[in-house]
Amino acid sequence: MIDLANSIKQQVLDAFQFRHACKAFDPNKKINDEDFQYIIETGRLSPSSFGFEPWKFVILQNQKLREKLSEVAWGAQTKLSNASHFVLILQRTQQQMRYDSDYISYMIRDVKQFPEDMVAGFLNTFKNFQEKEFHLLDTERGIADWAGKQTYIPLANMMTSAAMIGIDSCPIEGFNRDKVNELLAAEGIINDEFEISVMVAFGYRNQEPRPKTRQALQQVVEWVR
Repeated sequence: MIDLANSIKQQVLDAFQFRHACKAFDPNKKINDEDFQYIIETGRLSPSSFGFEPWKFVILQNQKLREKLSEVAWGAQTKLSNASHFVLILQRTQQQMRYDSDYISYMIRDVKQFPEDMVAGFLNTFKNFQEKEFHLLDTERGIADWAGKQTYIPLANMMTSAAMIGIDSCPIEGFNRDKVNELLAAEGIINDEFEISVMVAFGYRNQEPRPKTRQALQQVVEWVR
């Protein structure tokens, strides 16, 4: 068991060494359906605050729509033209994630299947969290920003799971949020329930990256004993 655990740990570390923000993908190499399904599944199974899953993954394979998106997403232009798969990670909006929304009620009752006698108590705990503990209702985007931060958990998990099977990725924030939302709304991809959070491209590198650079461990880790 110790040897197996050490082997797994090394595989994970190797994946992190392999992973880099791939700037250009080989347009002739495509991810097979089984491998991409595995990547998306690791996103779906990712944790979220209170387990409320404030996200949706849109796999953008339509080339014409990719070209339109490139006009408002400067950081994605080269990836949109050659990535095997391109994913828009959407986040649920401010109103969707309020403690008193229909979506939260649906998650508690239909997905989590809480007994009805537990629902009111759970909602009260969630309300207290949003109002008094994290002050998410103090600003117009408090809840939206909280939801958006959570979308980076499946983003990271999908990139790591891809790296573990030799697939490259690149997370992307280089875009005009308002214009991307306008485009996605015009194309019928989002409504008032969702907005864009972040993007990520997947595929295979067409050249080797430069060596990875990171601060030393003692510069980013502090132990309090």
